[in-house]
Amino acid sequence: MQPISPLSAAEQNPLSSLDVWEDDLLQRYPDPEAIAKGKTADEYRNYETPGRDTVSTFYRLNHTYQTYDFVQQKRADFLKFDKKEMSVWAAFDFLNQLVDDSDPDTDLDQFQHLLQTSEAIRADGHPDWMVLAGLFHDMGKVLCLFGEPQWAVVGDTFPVGCAWSDKIVYPEYFQYNPDKDDPRFQSKYGVYEPGCGLNNVCLSWGHDEYVYQMMKDYLPEPALYMLRYHSFYSQHREGAYDHLMDDHDREMFKWVKLFNPYDLYSKNPTPPDWMALRPYYEELVGKYLPATIRF
Repeated sequence: MQPISPLSAAEQNPLSSLDVWEDDLLQRYPDPEAIAKGKTADEYRNYETPGRDTVSTFYRLNHTYQTYDFVQQKRADFLKFDKKEMSVWAAFDFLNQLVDDSDPDTDLDQFQHLLQTSEAIRADGHPDWMVLAGLFHDMGKVLCLFGEPQWAVVGDTFPVGCAWSDKIVYPEYFQYNPDKDDPRFQSKYGVYEPGCGLNNVCLSWGHDEYVYQMMKDYLPEPALYMLRYHSFYSQHREGAYDHLMDDHDREMFKWVKLFNPYDLYSKNPTPPDWMALRPYYEELVGKYLPATIRF
């Protein structure tokens, strides 16, 4: 394994904006049935993403340090939900601290992006719990505000504890991951059993698992699958881990595939009219969620 130098602050957070990662997804996974009907798939594919090299650096770090033991440590630390407690609306204000003024693509804050996602879902007549999933799907990015580097918060997720698929983005960077030298983790099934079901599989740590665990007592199961697996592209786009899924996962992944275009293609430079939307969303949040949420 080639040596990795100690992380500088810049290396820990190599993306100029969290949106750089999402823009990279638009290039890697263009969809001709995109929700953003004002653009063609070719326009997305040809989008001039700044920081392309930065995205590569991001995945080098992500694939180097997202080990099986790392994931267990982060789950033990953050899934206690003992960092902070606040109202839902205060939580969105907290999330908005992630706005990056250097992002040239949009000056909308995190909450407005989430509103655009949920409004696109709502406009197509999907159930209100799916609208709420759209509103909350990126809430887990508050991990950055607890001092976590971006490579431990965003990025495509993948199973740890078994062999890595070459369908994962930038698979060449797994050469730096110390798990490659542990025979327990380098077979097709690794520490898992055939068809064990994804609930028994640990994915790389990030905002997906965190928000799923945060919401698991409040939302219907299809919404929880959307939250938990929306970044698991090597499966819901590539089908690389069918051997770990059970029949229930396969049924639920229909919802994951339905959800993802709304996340990727709903961005629009025009901000939603929050004052007009507020009564609907206050009622929706009150229907499903408690007055305060623990982080």
